[in-house]
Amino acid sequence: MNSITRRRFSAGAASAVSTFALPGLARAQNYPARPVRLIVPFAAGGVGDVTARIAADKLGEKLGQRFVIENQPGPGGILAGRAIAAAAPDGYTIGLLTNGTAISEAIYRSLPFRPTRDFATISSLGFFDLVFATNASSQFRTLADVLARAREAPGKLNIGTTLVGGTQQLGAELLKSLAHVDIENVTYRNSPEIIVAVLRNDLALMTDFYAAITGQVQDGQLRAIATSGLARSPFLPDVPTVAEAGVPGYEVTSWNALCAPARTPAAIVNLLNRTVREILEAPELKAK
Repeated sequence: MNSITRRRFSAGAASAVSTFALPGLARAQNYPARPVRLIVPFAAGGVGDVTARIAADKLGEKLGQRFVIENQPGPGGILAGRAIAAAAPDGYTIGLLTNGTAISEAIYRSLPFRPTRDFATISSLGFFDLVFATNASSQFRTLADVLARAREAPGKLNIGTTLVGGTQQLGAELLKSLAHVDIENVTYRNSPEIIVAVLRNDLALMTDFYAAITGQVQDGQLRAIATSGLARSPFLPDVPTVAEAGVPGYEVTSWNALCAPARTPAAIVNLLNRTVREILEAPELKAK
């Protein structure tokens, strides 16, 4: 039997690893050589879309290629998740994951992908509280006003949210459960439709992320009456949390992140991770 010394074995193993790693390293060195598709599981205008576009612009500036947003809205992010998982693992298709993707794993009997198996995670992008808001001309000036009216007239008030099973819809259901009120939850396709419904007084209340309603809040068309985190939002420091407004134990925080198809070369994933971390440190992007 031929003997193999530890030194010879180590050198051979290192050589083999280097050989197998070379294609991925070569791709990373030339990456990106063409535009990159960034699939977003929401329609244009919502917080996920806004976040993705801000990140895409900065990634394009840093890496010298366009990052093109492709909106694929649908319940639970299933359409987008399937498209990301099925894409070639070459770094030219990446996607936005959210806590909605994690929720889908729990509420659907079967999915065309497995979040823990079919995606290579790149980086988190941000964490977000929900904002509960009314028409600025509404009689409901506080969340306590809304809850009091809901208890006086069960089933007569309504709240607008997006997508059954999404964070907004589940956040509204959690409010109803913890506050012991009967409010009809009406789902819409996207954030702009909900805002229009509130401004038309078709809805008494809505909940969404601050990025989706910033313009209307700042213009005085919508009144923010509560936020969903444990602490007050730095964007709305004068607005109480839901817990402060009379619903102890209420907390909802959303997140979003970038991913690539599984088996995307680690060198490309690492490059994207480093670049995302760099752009997230930029004061301009933090402000946005």
